[in-house]
Amino acid sequence: MCFGSKEKQLYNDSDEAPRPAPGQFPQQPTYADTGPKASMPPPQQQPPPVYYQQQQQPPPPQEPSPISPQYPSPTYPPYAPTSAPTYQAPPAELSSVPHSNPPVELPTSTTRGEVDYAPPPGPPPSQNNNIPASGLDYAPPPGPPPSASKPQHDWEAAVPDTSLFPPPPAIFTGWYESPTSNAPEAEAEAGEQWCRDYPLAQPMTSDDAALGALKANDIRLMTPAVCFKGTLAWTAPGVWSGNTESTAKDSCIIGYPPLYMVQRHSPLYTGAPHTIYYEVRILPSSPSDEICLALGFTALPYPSFRMPGWHRGSLAIHGDDGHKYINDRWGGKSFTQPFKRGDTVGVGMTFKRAGGYNSGTEIATDVFFTRNGQMSGGWDLHEETDADEDLPVTGLEGYHDISCAIGTFKAVGFEVVFDPSRWAYKLP
Repeated sequence: MCFGSKEKQLYNDSDEAPRPAPGQFPQQPTYADTGPKASMPPPQQQPPPVYYQQQQQPPPPQEPSPISPQYPSPTYPPYAPTSAPTYQAPPAELSSVPHSNPPVELPTSTTRGEVDYAPPPGPPPSQNNNIPASGLDYAPPPGPPPSASKPQHDWEAAVPDTSLFPPPPAIFTGWYESPTSNAPEAEAEAGEQWCRDYPLAQPMTSDDAALGALKANDIRLMTPAVCFKGTLAWTAPGVWSGNTESTAKDSCIIGYPPLYMVQRHSPLYTGAPHTIYYEVRILPSSPSDEICLALGFTALPYPSFRMPGWHRGSLAIHGDDGHKYINDRWGGKSFTQPFKRGDTVGVGMTFKRAGGYNSGTEIATDVFFTRNGQMSGGWDLHEETDADEDLPVTGLEGYHDISCAIGTFKAVGFEVVFDPSRWAYKLP
């Protein structure tokens, strides 16, 4: 920090030398009187006394200056110009030594400029003498190119065939409403409230009767008592036939026992993948071209007055618009063509350990769809989705029991098949 102005320098190169203060001059010497002043002659002007006499001594030695030290001047002989140097030819014995490059004999008509720039005859020493002079600059080296002996990189073997990859997820194909039929918003809100009142159940402990029915593929279908209008009958072990009326509302038919039971089929317990699957045949006698039927799966419990795939823990493919619904009460996502009379459609799920067989502590789930005995599409349950619009898939990941779910509305005739021997598609 600086307080006030800077102090002024006392002296500098431009200041005058300091002068002595008044009264500091040396005083003249005084002498004592030798008698009365009257008898003394008047004083005569005498030279001032000499207090010391300068002695003749040699001057003190001068210290050498750092710039021009005192050294004795060197002595050189006087300069005398000499005549121009003369050159003599080398001794005669040197001319007998053979030279690697003999002198070039030039024609007598060659001028001085041509002598300085004339190239020596013949090819350069580093070139092959067998190659004509006209091709020295462009002649390739002998033998095949160095790269011909090295194997080329096979990029087709390193890059896999992308046509074998599964199709990208349909992230931006969601519908705000179905282009065919839509339920009232009040029923959608009622379904959401029902799910809040009845949360997902924990995995059940299977009894002998349920295990026996599951082993025999003799699944029982349960129709909702209020909203289902039509008939549903058991026709053979593992086969059901149904018809609905034109005034039938949205309803969900659920099977028991669950096709997937955590305590019996989870790959975390068994170490092996497990697949569940069933088929639905659209009867040719269905009265309408618009097939108002959906097939899928659901965790329990599920609101029976709503179509499968519209609420939590449920997925389905709807036949009227061909969309897939996964916890989606709006318009679903584009997936396949609408169903037709006479079609046999099937839906399945495969549960396996994430990361491969007998590895990992999480379950990976794949969904697939068949039509008339052929694979017709599928998706990974945990595929990349739109976090702002898509809802969770909780209940379908393999940690809850999962039952078949068949949705109907309006008039449709159908047949449900659980017996593998009657399936149009044969599981691998």
